[in-house]
Amino acid sequence: MAEPLLRTDRLIKRFGGLVATDTVSIDVQPGEIHALIGPNGAGKTTLVSQITGNTAPDSGTIHFAGRDVTRLPTHARVRLGLARSFQITSVLREFTALDNVALAVQAHAGHSFRFLADARRDERLRAPARRGLEAVGLKDRADTPAATLSHGEQRQLEIAMALAGDPKLLLLDEPMAGMGAEESQHMIEFLRALRGRRAVLLIEHDMDAVFQLADRITVLVYGRAIASGTPDEIRANAEVRQAYLGEETARTA
Repeated sequence: MAEPLLRTDRLIKRFGGLVATDTVSIDVQPGEIHALIGPNGAGKTTLVSQITGNTAPDSGTIHFAGRDVTRLPTHARVRLGLARSFQITSVLREFTALDNVALAVQAHAGHSFRFLADARRDERLRAPARRGLEAVGLKDRADTPAATLSHGEQRQLEIAMALAGDPKLLLLDEPMAGMGAEESQHMIEFLRALRGRRAVLLIEHDMDAVFQLADRITVLVYGRAIASGTPDEIRANAEVRQAYLGEETARTA
Protein backbone atom coordinates (compact mmCIF):
# COMPACT_ATOMS: atom_id res chain seq x y z
CA MET A 1 0.00 0.00 0.00
CA ALA A 2 1.21 3.52 -0.79
CA GLU A 3 2.44 5.89 1.87
CA PRO A 4 -0.64 7.48 3.49
CA LEU A 5 -1.38 11.05 2.53
CA LEU A 6 -2.66 11.63 6.05
CA ARG A 7 -1.82 9.71 9.20
CA THR A 8 -2.78 10.43 12.78
CA ASP A 9 -1.05 8.48 15.52
CA ARG A 10 -2.64 8.11 18.96
CA LEU A 11 -4.27 11.54 19.10
CA ILE A 12 -5.60 12.49 22.52
CA LYS A 13 -7.66 15.61 23.19
CA ARG A 14 -9.32 16.36 26.52
CA PHE A 15 -11.76 19.08 27.43
CA GLY A 16 -11.75 19.06 31.20
CA GLY A 17 -12.84 15.59 32.24
CA LEU A 18 -14.08 14.68 28.75
CA VAL A 19 -11.76 12.72 26.49
CA ALA A 20 -12.91 13.86 23.04
CA THR A 21 -10.37 11.77 21.12
CA ASP A 22 -8.76 8.83 22.85
CA THR A 23 -5.57 7.57 21.15
CA VAL A 24 -7.13 7.87 17.68
CA SER A 25 -5.00 6.56 14.81
CA ILE A 26 -6.31 6.73 11.25
CA ASP A 27 -4.79 7.03 7.79
CA VAL A 28 -6.07 8.28 4.45
CA GLN A 29 -4.51 7.01 1.23
CA PRO A 30 -4.03 9.22 -1.84
CA GLY A 31 -7.18 9.32 -3.96
CA GLU A 32 -9.41 7.41 -1.55
CA ILE A 33 -12.68 8.38 0.08
CA HIS A 34 -12.37 7.59 3.78
CA ALA A 35 -15.55 8.01 5.82
CA LEU A 36 -15.56 8.84 9.51
CA ILE A 37 -18.79 7.76 11.18
CA GLY A 38 -20.16 7.51 14.69
CA PRO A 39 -22.91 8.84 16.94
CA ASN A 40 -23.18 12.49 17.90
CA GLY A 41 -20.49 13.37 20.43
CA ALA A 42 -18.18 10.58 19.26
CA GLY A 43 -15.30 13.00 18.60
CA LYS A 44 -15.47 13.22 14.80
CA THR A 45 -15.44 17.01 14.54
CA THR A 46 -12.79 17.30 17.25
CA LEU A 47 -10.59 14.88 15.31
CA VAL A 48 -11.00 16.87 12.09
CA SER A 49 -10.29 20.12 13.97
CA GLN A 50 -6.99 18.63 15.12
CA ILE A 51 -6.16 17.56 11.57
CA THR A 52 -6.78 21.09 10.27
CA GLY A 53 -4.89 22.77 13.09
CA ASN A 54 -7.87 24.54 14.63
CA THR A 55 -7.50 22.44 17.79
CA ALA A 56 -4.15 21.34 19.24
CA PRO A 57 -3.93 17.72 20.43
CA ASP A 58 -2.76 17.06 23.98
CA SER A 59 -0.59 14.24 22.66
CA GLY A 60 -0.06 12.23 19.51
CA THR A 61 1.11 13.22 16.03
CA ILE A 62 -0.33 14.18 12.64
CA HIS A 63 1.54 13.61 9.40
CA PHE A 64 0.31 15.06 6.11
CA ALA A 65 1.94 14.97 2.68
CA GLY A 66 5.10 13.48 4.12
CA ARG A 67 5.54 16.06 6.90
CA ASP A 68 4.88 16.17 10.62
CA VAL A 69 2.26 18.94 10.80
CA THR A 70 1.25 18.41 14.43
CA ARG A 71 2.34 21.91 15.46
CA LEU A 72 1.90 23.71 12.15
CA PRO A 73 -0.76 26.45 12.01
CA THR A 74 -3.83 26.00 9.86
CA HIS A 75 -2.65 28.28 7.02
CA ALA A 76 0.56 26.24 6.65
CA ARG A 77 -1.46 23.03 6.35
CA VAL A 78 -3.69 24.67 3.73
CA ARG A 79 -0.59 25.54 1.71
CA LEU A 80 0.44 21.87 1.85
CA GLY A 81 -2.88 20.90 0.29
CA LEU A 82 -5.46 20.50 3.07
CA ALA A 83 -8.94 21.98 2.61
CA ARG A 84 -11.99 21.87 4.86
CA SER A 85 -15.23 22.85 3.20
CA PHE A 86 -16.95 24.80 5.93
CA GLN A 87 -13.72 26.31 7.22
CA ILE A 88 -13.04 28.27 4.01
CA THR A 89 -16.63 29.02 3.29
CA SER A 90 -17.55 32.45 4.26
CA VAL A 91 -20.16 32.30 1.53
CA LEU A 92 -21.13 35.88 0.74
CA ARG A 93 -24.85 35.51 0.22
CA GLU A 94 -25.35 38.79 -1.63
CA PHE A 95 -22.72 37.94 -4.24
CA THR A 96 -23.01 35.52 -7.12
CA ALA A 97 -21.78 31.95 -7.07
CA LEU A 98 -19.01 32.93 -9.51
CA ASP A 99 -17.94 35.88 -7.34
CA ASN A 100 -17.71 33.61 -4.30
CA VAL A 101 -15.50 31.04 -6.00
CA ALA A 102 -13.32 33.74 -7.60
CA LEU A 103 -12.76 35.21 -4.12
CA ALA A 104 -11.79 31.75 -2.86
CA VAL A 105 -9.32 31.39 -5.75
CA GLN A 106 -7.90 34.78 -4.78
CA ALA A 107 -7.62 33.79 -1.11
CA HIS A 108 -5.83 30.55 -1.95
CA ALA A 109 -3.38 32.56 -4.03
CA GLY A 110 -2.37 34.35 -0.84
CA HIS A 111 -4.63 37.37 -0.95
CA SER A 112 -7.47 38.31 1.35
CA PHE A 113 -11.18 38.48 0.55
CA ARG A 114 -10.96 42.30 0.52
CA PHE A 115 -10.37 42.78 -3.17
CA LEU A 116 -13.83 42.07 -4.54
CA ALA A 117 -13.25 44.36 -7.52
CA ASP A 118 -10.32 42.20 -8.64
CA ALA A 119 -12.34 39.01 -8.26
CA ARG A 120 -15.13 40.49 -10.40
CA ARG A 121 -12.93 41.48 -13.33
CA ASP A 122 -9.68 39.50 -13.23
CA GLU A 123 -9.98 36.62 -15.68
CA ARG A 124 -7.08 34.85 -13.94
CA LEU A 125 -9.45 34.43 -11.00
CA ARG A 126 -12.72 33.99 -12.86
CA ALA A 127 -11.59 31.32 -15.33
CA PRO A 128 -10.63 28.79 -12.62
CA ALA A 129 -13.76 29.81 -10.70
CA ARG A 130 -15.92 28.89 -13.70
CA ARG A 131 -14.15 25.53 -13.93
CA GLY A 132 -14.81 24.96 -10.24
CA LEU A 133 -18.51 25.69 -10.63
CA GLU A 134 -18.71 23.38 -13.63
CA ALA A 135 -17.00 20.61 -11.64
CA VAL A 136 -19.67 20.71 -8.91
CA GLY A 137 -22.59 21.05 -11.33
CA LEU A 138 -23.24 24.77 -10.89
CA LYS A 139 -22.10 26.02 -14.30
CA ASP A 140 -25.57 27.33 -15.12
CA ARG A 141 -25.88 29.06 -11.74
CA ALA A 142 -22.69 31.14 -12.01
CA ASP A 143 -24.50 34.49 -12.09
CA THR A 144 -27.04 33.56 -9.41
CA PRO A 145 -26.76 35.30 -6.01
CA ALA A 146 -25.71 32.76 -3.41
CA ALA A 147 -28.69 33.70 -1.22
CA THR A 148 -31.11 32.36 -3.84
CA LEU A 149 -29.39 28.99 -4.31
CA SER A 150 -31.09 25.95 -2.83
CA HIS A 151 -29.58 24.36 0.27
CA GLY A 152 -28.00 21.63 -1.83
CA GLU A 153 -26.60 24.14 -4.30
CA GLN A 154 -25.08 26.15 -1.45
CA ARG A 155 -23.31 23.01 -0.22
CA GLN A 156 -22.02 22.46 -3.77
CA LEU A 157 -20.81 26.07 -3.79
CA GLU A 158 -18.97 25.50 -0.50
CA ILE A 159 -17.16 22.52 -2.01
CA ALA A 160 -16.29 24.51 -5.15
CA MET A 161 -14.73 27.14 -2.88
CA ALA A 162 -12.79 24.48 -0.97
CA LEU A 163 -11.55 22.99 -4.24
CA ALA A 164 -10.37 26.39 -5.47
CA GLY A 165 -6.94 25.76 -3.99
CA ASP A 166 -6.60 22.36 -5.72
CA PRO A 167 -6.14 20.52 -2.41
CA LYS A 168 -4.67 17.05 -2.02
CA LEU A 169 -7.15 16.23 0.77
CA LEU A 170 -10.67 17.55 1.12
CA LEU A 171 -12.31 17.36 4.56
CA LEU A 172 -16.10 17.36 4.35
CA ASP A 173 -18.33 17.64 7.41
CA GLU A 174 -21.80 16.30 6.58
CA PRO A 175 -22.05 17.65 3.02
CA MET A 176 -25.49 16.07 2.58
CA ALA A 177 -27.05 17.44 5.77
CA GLY A 178 -30.45 18.94 5.07
CA MET A 179 -30.57 17.77 1.45
CA GLY A 180 -33.48 16.04 -0.23
CA ALA A 181 -33.10 12.68 -1.95
CA GLU A 182 -32.38 14.16 -5.40
CA GLU A 183 -29.81 16.65 -4.09
CA SER A 184 -28.13 13.95 -2.00
CA GLN A 185 -27.81 11.65 -4.99
CA HIS A 186 -26.30 14.45 -7.06
CA MET A 187 -23.75 15.09 -4.31
CA ILE A 188 -22.94 11.37 -4.11
CA GLU A 189 -22.29 11.27 -7.86
CA PHE A 190 -20.07 14.35 -7.64
CA LEU A 191 -18.02 12.98 -4.75
CA ARG A 192 -17.71 9.61 -6.44
CA ALA A 193 -16.20 11.39 -9.45
CA LEU A 194 -13.46 12.77 -7.17
CA ARG A 195 -12.24 9.28 -6.29
CA GLY A 196 -8.73 8.70 -7.53
CA ARG A 197 -8.17 12.40 -8.28
CA ARG A 198 -8.00 13.65 -4.70
CA ALA A 199 -8.46 12.18 -1.25
CA VAL A 200 -11.59 12.89 0.79
CA LEU A 201 -12.13 12.49 4.53
CA LEU A 202 -15.90 12.45 4.89
CA ILE A 203 -17.98 12.89 8.05
CA GLU A 204 -21.52 11.85 7.20
CA HIS A 205 -24.56 10.50 9.06
CA ASP A 206 -26.30 9.33 5.87
CA MET A 207 -25.28 5.66 5.92
CA ASP A 208 -26.65 4.99 2.43
CA ALA A 209 -24.29 7.67 1.11
CA VAL A 210 -21.37 6.40 3.17
CA PHE A 211 -21.71 2.83 1.93
CA GLN A 212 -22.08 4.02 -1.67
CA LEU A 213 -19.02 6.26 -1.51
CA ALA A 214 -16.42 5.06 0.94
CA ASP A 215 -13.38 2.98 0.09
CA ARG A 216 -12.75 2.63 3.82
CA ILE A 217 -14.65 3.58 6.96
CA THR A 218 -13.46 4.37 10.47
CA VAL A 219 -15.98 4.20 13.31
CA LEU A 220 -15.60 6.49 16.34
CA VAL A 221 -17.51 5.83 19.56
CA TYR A 222 -16.87 7.81 22.76
CA GLY A 223 -13.67 9.21 21.27
CA ARG A 224 -12.17 5.85 20.34
CA ALA A 225 -11.74 4.31 16.89
CA ILE A 226 -13.42 0.94 17.43
CA ALA A 227 -13.07 -0.30 13.85
CA SER A 228 -11.61 0.61 10.47
CA GLY A 229 -12.02 -1.26 7.22
CA THR A 230 -13.91 -1.64 3.96
CA PRO A 231 -17.68 -1.10 3.91
CA ASP A 232 -18.26 -4.87 3.89
CA GLU A 233 -15.93 -5.30 6.87
CA ILE A 234 -17.70 -2.55 8.80
CA ARG A 235 -21.15 -3.99 8.03
CA ALA A 236 -20.02 -7.37 9.31
CA ASN A 237 -18.41 -6.05 12.51
CA ALA A 238 -20.52 -7.07 15.50
CA GLU A 239 -19.12 -4.32 17.75
CA VAL A 240 -19.99 -1.66 15.17
CA ARG A 241 -23.51 -3.03 14.74
CA GLN A 242 -24.07 -2.95 18.47
CA ALA A 243 -22.53 0.49 19.03
CA TYR A 244 -23.78 2.39 16.01
CA LEU A 245 -25.18 0.83 12.87
CA GLY A 246 -27.84 -1.36 14.42
CA GLU A 247 -28.82 -4.82 13.30
CA GLU A 248 -31.37 -3.56 10.77
CA THR A 249 -28.80 -1.44 8.90
CA ALA A 250 -26.40 -4.36 8.81
CA ARG A 251 -29.09 -6.68 7.43
CA THR A 252 -30.41 -4.32 4.75
CA ALA A 253 -27.13 -2.75 3.61
